[in-house]
Amino acid sequence: MLAAMPDSAPSPLSAGGTSPRDGGDACPGTLRLHRADDGALARVRIPGGVLSADRADALLAVAGRFGDGELHLTSRGNVQLRGLDAECGGGPAELLGAAGLLPSAAHERARNIVASPLAGLDGSPSVGGWLSELDSLVCGSAAAAALSGRFLFALDSGRGDVDALGADVTLIAEDGGDCLLRVGAADEVFRLSSADGPRAALLAAELFLRAARDSGAWRVKDLPDDVRTALVRAVGATAGPAVHRPRPRTAKAPAPGPVTAPNSSTPATTTVTVTTTVTAISVGVPLGRLAPAQWRLLTETARRYGNELRLTPWRGIVIPGPFGPPGSSAQSGQSGQSGRAAEALDALAAAGLITGPDSPWTGVGACIGHPGCAKSLSDVRAEAGAAVGPVGRLPVYWSGCERRCGHPHGEWIDVVVTPEGHRISHVRGEHRDPRTVVRNDPAALASAVSGARA
Repeated sequence: MLAAMPDSAPSPLSAGGTSPRDGGDACPGTLRLHRADDGALARVRIPGGVLSADRADALLAVAGRFGDGELHLTSRGNVQLRGLDAECGGGPAELLGAAGLLPSAAHERARNIVASPLAGLDGSPSVGGWLSELDSLVCGSAAAAALSGRFLFALDSGRGDVDALGADVTLIAEDGGDCLLRVGAADEVFRLSSADGPRAALLAAELFLRAARDSGAWRVKDLPDDVRTALVRAVGATAGPAVHRPRPRTAKAPAPGPVTAPNSSTPATTTVTVTTTVTAISVGVPLGRLAPAQWRLLTETARRYGNELRLTPWRGIVIPGPFGPPGSSAQSGQSGQSGRAAEALDALAAAGLITGPDSPWTGVGACIGHPGCAKSLSDVRAEAGAAVGPVGRLPVYWSGCERRCGHPHGEWIDVVVTPEGHRISHVRGEHRDPRTVVRNDPAALASAVSGARA
């Protein structure tokens, strides 16, 4: 049971407490744009990655009216709009606010929440109730307005997928009405009632802000060791018993294709028949970049079925159904899918999206690179495309500079452009294997990357 859980003071839409660190937090939002070489950039927070079809339409309208028309998915399930006119003023925010995508101007960069994209769809518990409550609590907390744009909440359905992303505060669903609360990467978690989870997560974030006053840390991992230890202890004092549960080291993205869940029925006899149903479809987005026609098709598909899109932290999209029982599609010849799911996946594949594990784009990511970013030393997106080959065992991420913006977590192949050439290394959490440098040889680069991913 939670103890000493104070209520948070409400914060109005148009005003809020100004963080004393605001001058140093350069994370863009919809009210604070980032100036890039291809125009201004807006980052729209989509808590849990969950969008209705109408809100997806609003994002496309803003991208087309004020930007270059494309929508870019981020490693936190948010959306970036690029190529905005620096003089666009409050136009984008006004349209996004009207669509319900900006419920609190004071908190627009603090609404960083990732959620297991298959929650409630693959037999795992739903986290939708947590998501709505936590977002509301964050927007209602005057203190939470001071959270940096880097601070991250995660809501894990028990699969361990978003628990592995290294969030600052993580809630993990458990059977029996309980949940676990993790602060940072600590192996010690705290068991509490699932109903208390969202408020406990907010309190942990507010306690972090107090702990970070002297150091100016943006995230839990940036705190001095002794301060971080004290923070975990303080959170534990208000929560339930401690449990040892190491954080997963590998974050697993939803596989592209149909998503199924068991559907048990018990007839009059004692025999239990277990069937499955296609609850959703999952697609990957090459390099996270969606043209207007692709976004429109995804939105129309969502509107025909569950009226929802879930943007994933792996730059993919899950569209909940239901789509019906598995079967086969005469059109595609694919088995294990309902006819409706197969039809939808066929259309999305024709539009250039990743709908199966055999796509050469599976697991390939890259930062925006040159010419969009002045710090990038190369057009890494073009280079990633030129190097695409057989599907690799490991994901690969191409970065135009040492900052590695948007890189994945867990185990992956890191390709970074340096003045000396492309540096390739195998990353396992905090460990990197010996590096290889390839200089000015596209064929050798493609071969080296393919070999590293095998």
